[in-house]
Amino acid sequence: MSGAPLYLMRHGEPVLTGRMLGHTDCEASPAGIADCREQARELAVVHLVSSDLRRARQCAEAIAASAIDPRWRELDFGEWDGLAAAEIDPAALGRFWEDPDAFPPPGGERWSDLVARVRAAIAALPPEPVLVVAHGGPMRAALHVLCGFDLRATWAFDLPYGAVLAFHRWGGGAQIAGLWR
Repeated sequence: MSGAPLYLMRHGEPVLTGRMLGHTDCEASPAGIADCREQARELAVVHLVSSDLRRARQCAEAIAASAIDPRWRELDFGEWDGLAAAEIDPAALGRFWEDPDAFPPPGGERWSDLVARVRAAIAALPPEPVLVVAHGGPMRAALHVLCGFDLRATWAFDLPYGAVLAFHRWGGGAQIAGLWR
C-alpha cells in the first residue's frame, strides 16, 4: 500500500489543568514538553506542523522546527473558555456534550466548524510523513474526517496528554494504524 503516515499528537500537560482550555493560550508544563519529545523520538517524519497555541507549539518546538497552522487549534469554548466544568451550568454543559453542533458554548464554536477547519488542514498537508501537534478536539475531528467516525465513536478514544494517533493516508482516504500513549 502506498501513501504516507500521519501522526497526530496531543500536546503535553498544560500548566492549567481541569479547565475548558479551548483558545486559552497557556503554556505546556516542562514535564508535558519532555513527554511529547519522548513520544516523537521514534517517529520518522519529514514535516512537523503545530497548532498556534503555546501548549502545542512549545511541545512541537521541543521536537523540531515546525510550521504553525491555526486550523489545528482546539475548539473555541467561547464564554466557557478557561473555566472548570464545575463553573458551568450542568444542563448547558450536558447539552453541549450530547450535541456540540446544536448546543455550542455561548459565543463558542460548533463541532461542524471545527471539523471543517480540520478537514482543510488535513487537505493542506504534504503527501509525506507528517507529525501534527494539536489538541484533543482537532484529533477527534480528524478521526471523523479520515475514518468517518461519528461523534460518539470519536469520544470512545481516550486521548491523554501526549497521546499519538497514527494514520496511513492515501489519496482521499486513511485508515487508523494505532493509538499509543
